[in-house]
Amino acid sequence: MPKRFWWMVMTALLLALGAAGANLVQAQNDAPDQAPAQSPAPTAQPAAEGDSLAAAFFISRRVGPAGERSVEVVGSMIIWFLLTLSAVSIGLIGMMAMTNQRKSIAPPGVVEEIRKLLTGGKYREAIELAKEEPSFFSRVMHGALLEANHGFSAVIRSLEQISDELTTRRLRQIEYLNIIGQVSPMIGLFGTVYGMILAFQAIVAAGGDPDPVQLAGGISTALTTTFWGLVVAIPALAGYAIIRNKVDELTTEATLNAEEILNQFRARTAQAGSARKE
Repeated sequence: MPKRFWWMVMTALLLALGAAGANLVQAQNDAPDQAPAQSPAPTAQPAAEGDSLAAAFFISRRVGPAGERSVEVVGSMIIWFLLTLSAVSIGLIGMMAMTNQRKSIAPPGVVEEIRKLLTGGKYREAIELAKEEPSFFSRVMHGALLEANHGFSAVIRSLEQISDELTTRRLRQIEYLNIIGQVSPMIGLFGTVYGMILAFQAIVAAGGDPDPVQLAGGISTALTTTFWGLVVAIPALAGYAIIRNKVDELTTEATLNAEEILNQFRARTAQAGSARKE
């Protein structure tokens, strides 16, 4: 992966970790002090009392029998792991969108310039231009033109091989988005199952008649992890489909343009052969 992508991911992770630390501190400040032993048991308070909306979505909490609240470590780790995947996914989408534009695959100016050079018989200039220009089209043309001495069939064979190799390389990079989109709902489902286990443990601990507040922690963990799993998966899969279709479209267009330009060699070869026979 390019260094630019990893810088984007590291920046997103640092921001996420900073927000996590701020939310954890807020969670500790919001937790009420434990009541003294001689005082009567406090009435149950809603688990979300004193919590901000951000804390509810970014931190999983557990409510004890006496109403005390604490951070649920495993549930919070699942949430923040999904947030990390979200940062990676957004970084990948941005990087892939920038590196798979028309100007990096089939720039119109370069296509027309190489066409003019080859039409005018300036083969060496065309090869040099294709060698120096880093686009997909130029790399395909450069590899094909290097095989010109071996005949037209060798030129087309080289063009197709290089085109398939470069296209596969681009699609393989985009596949990371598909992996994230497929895995993140499973991680969210894992958090869902874990949250329901916490809820059932609260029922067992209360002898079958639990306080709803004690159930809220496990149910909140289950729903929040499911929410973040979907939040990660939907943009990742959408970005994967859109960018993959874009790559297919542009690489196919570039390959067809290269074949069209190189077909002039077939016509000239046929004319030269006819002239020799005559």
